[in-house]
Amino acid sequence: MNLNLGDFVRFVDENIEGTITRIIDKDTIGVTDANDFEIPVLASKVTLVHGDIPEDNAVVSNRQTAATPVAEFKKEGVYLGLVADQHSAVVAHFHLINETSFQLLASMTTEKGGNYRGEFAALIPASSTKKIYSANMGDIQLWPKFNIEVLFSTSANVEPPAPLIYSQSIKGKDLSVAKVEIALLKQKGWMIRLDEPEPLIDAQKLKESFFKGR
Repeated sequence: MNLNLGDFVRFVDENIEGTITRIIDKDTIGVTDANDFEIPVLASKVTLVHGDIPEDNAVVSNRQTAATPVAEFKKEGVYLGLVADQHSAVVAHFHLINETSFQLLASMTTEKGGNYRGEFAALIPASSTKKIYSANMGDIQLWPKFNIEVLFSTSANVEPPAPLIYSQSIKGKDLSVAKVEIALLKQKGWMIRLDEPEPLIDAQKLKESFFKGR
């Protein structure tokens, strides 16, 4: 049975239910019960009650939905969103958020101690999100480095931007700001902008600062 952080499970031999809040090793998980007590248990000793609704497993197709009119086309707005699990605040879920009118082809690989693991690869339609990773909030200092790559595509007559590459480790300071309402997730959380716009350079001010320094 494939168990993930955030899954709600029931113990086979005891009248206990809770949320998976830690993957200890390949055989053992941590389950937090209604009293917020985390219990180590063999994965074979629990049964899945319910979890996230599985995403569709449709074959990737190059056919896209009808093109968005260019006048309404949104070219920017790719974020990494972090929200707490609805059943346990101990579990954090990471989502790629696509607020643009482009279709995204995205992949994520984690890296920790020189070990790499492919976590996610899928199409993300315009104005939608995909969950890409889950982690224990208490282990933030142990979270791996995120390597995310994104390609932009559209059938509209719009030039796509260059591929996006994000390679960072999430630190406590990144979550020190207030949560914001994430409309596409209908939940409050943290958002990290991945397609940061290039800083505008004022040629005249640059020229003036150059001569001031002489």
